[in-house]
Amino acid sequence: MTEIFGFSLSLLTLVLLCGLFLVFCYQIYFYCRYINGVIRYRNKIRKGKVAFLDEKPGVSIIICSKNEANKLKEFLPSILEQDYPDFEVIVVNDGSTDETDMLLIDLLKKYPRLRTTFVPMEATNLSTKKLGISLGIKAAKNDFLLFTDADCQPKSKDWISLMARNFVPKVEFVLGYGAYFHRKGLLNRLINYDTFFIALQYMGMAIAGKPYMGVGRNLAYRKTTFLHHNGFSESLGLISGDDDLFVNKTANGNNTRVEISPESITFSEPKTTWKSWYLQKARHLSVSPFYTWQSKLMLFMEPFTRDLFYVFCFVLLLQGDMIISLVVAAIFLIRYFTQLYIVNRTGKHFNERRFFLLLPIFDLVLPILSLSIFITGKASRRKNKKW
Repeated sequence: MTEIFGFSLSLLTLVLLCGLFLVFCYQIYFYCRYINGVIRYRNKIRKGKVAFLDEKPGVSIIICSKNEANKLKEFLPSILEQDYPDFEVIVVNDGSTDETDMLLIDLLKKYPRLRTTFVPMEATNLSTKKLGISLGIKAAKNDFLLFTDADCQPKSKDWISLMARNFVPKVEFVLGYGAYFHRKGLLNRLINYDTFFIALQYMGMAIAGKPYMGVGRNLAYRKTTFLHHNGFSESLGLISGDDDLFVNKTANGNNTRVEISPESITFSEPKTTWKSWYLQKARHLSVSPFYTWQSKLMLFMEPFTRDLFYVFCFVLLLQGDMIISLVVAAIFLIRYFTQLYIVNRTGKHFNERRFFLLLPIFDLVLPILSLSIFITGKASRRKNKKW
C-alpha cells in the first residue's frame, strides 16, 4: 500500500490513476491544440492577422463522375452558376453507362464554362478515378485547381471565391470542409459527427503546421504542384487515396492553408445503410498505412489515448472506493465539458449539429468501429482487390 495525501492506495490503483491522468492530459492538450484550431484561426482572421489574395485568379474546377447522371443534374448547376469572374468546370466521365453523356451534351448548350473529357473504356487502372482526375488536370487551363465530387453542392455562390482567396504566394494547398447533408436517423448522426471530427482534426493540424490530409469533396491545389510531384504516380496501385495521400505526401506547414468560412462548405449525400457506410469507411481507411510515419503516429495516439481513458475510468470505478470514484468522475466531467465546449462551439460556427448525450457514445465507439472496419476491410482486400 502507498500513502498519498493521507489516503492508502494499492500499487495497482496508483498506476491506474497515473495512467488516467497522463491520457487525460494528452486528450486535453489535443483538443485545445488541434480540435480548437478552427476557432483560434477564426479569431486571427477577425483581427486581420490573415492576409488573403486581392485579385481573383482563374480557377479550374475538376469533377470526376461515374454513373452519377442524377447527381450531376441536381448539383452541377450550383457549381456552374458560381459568382466568380474567371473559372471553368471540367467534368470527367469515368466510363459511365448511365445517361451522363446525354446530360453533359445538354448542359454544354446552356453553360459555356462547362468542359468535358472522359476516361477511355479500355482503361485498366485499379483506380480509374485517379486517371480521370489526371486527365482533368491535364486539360485544365488554369494553375489553380479546385476539386469536388458529382454529388456535392456548395453552400453558397461564393465557394470558389473563398477557396481561391487563400492562394497567396507560396500557398499550394487549400483544405476545405466537405460535410454531409443532415438526414434523420442514428447512422446519419454518426456519419455527421465522424466527418465533422475528422475535419476539425485535419484542419486543426494544418493550422498548427502539420497538414496530413484533405478531402476530395472540397480541396484545392496548384496544377504546377501536381505536375512537379508526378501526380498520383506513387499511389496508382491503390483504389483510393486520390486526395489524402497526395496531400500527405506533398503538403507542409508552409504551403498549406485551410478555408473555414461556413459559406465555403460543400455538402454531399450521406450513405443511408450501415453496409454502404462500412464500405466507404473501409475504402478511406485502406490508404492510412501509406501515410508518413509522423502522421500515423499522431493519428494513432488520439484514439488510443481516448479509449484508454475510458478503460482507466471503468476499471477505477469498479474498485468501489468513494474517494477514487469522485476523482474519476471529476476528471471525466472536465474532459467531457471540454469536448462539449470545443466541438459544439466549432459546430455552431459551421452550422453543424450539436452533440450532447451522443457525444461520449460516439467518442468511445468510433475508434473501435474504425479499427474493426480497418481489420475486416484489410481481410476483404486480400480476397478481392476491388472491394
